[in-house]
Amino acid sequence: MAEVDFKQANESYAASFGDNGKLSIPPSKHLVVVTCMDARLNPEEFLGLNVGEAHIIRNAGGLAKESLRSIIISQRLLGTKDVLVIHHSDCGMLTFSDEQLRSKVTNAHPGDTSVSEAVNDLQFGPFPDLDRSVKDDVTFLKNHPLVLKEGNITGWVYEVETGKIREVA
Repeated sequence: MAEVDFKQANESYAASFGDNGKLSIPPSKHLVVVTCMDARLNPEEFLGLNVGEAHIIRNAGGLAKESLRSIIISQRLLGTKDVLVIHHSDCGMLTFSDEQLRSKVTNAHPGDTSVSEAVNDLQFGPFPDLDRSVKDDVTFLKNHPLVLKEGNITGWVYEVETGKIREVA
């Protein structure tokens, strides 16, 4: 999409912005959603959330460990309590290993030791089992000393094929 398309889209958005600029900074539903960056996911829409109701934290795989800093800020400074961890079917994180991605990056920069050193320090967090990854993330958050215990932390899978979510017990 060209820059002009973004500007035109924003003009249309701003024209119907209404009172959104007056929303409070803390989300009104006191909710944090941790989910994947996959472009097929629109968590506000599939959860029925409006602007200002929840913090949506997105990263590759919707990994809790990568979201921890944002969750702490959201809870401690902005009053959120509940956390939904939502992974999804057909996720790219199911398709590779750390070693495969490291090799791909290193091979794209032959002889560049700075790239090799940098990529070897990263954990990309792929997972082989979707439900297990959700359970592991929920357990990680429930056991982390910096995550508040007052709210509910639940795990879900969004099915990209149907648009439905299911809870992972």
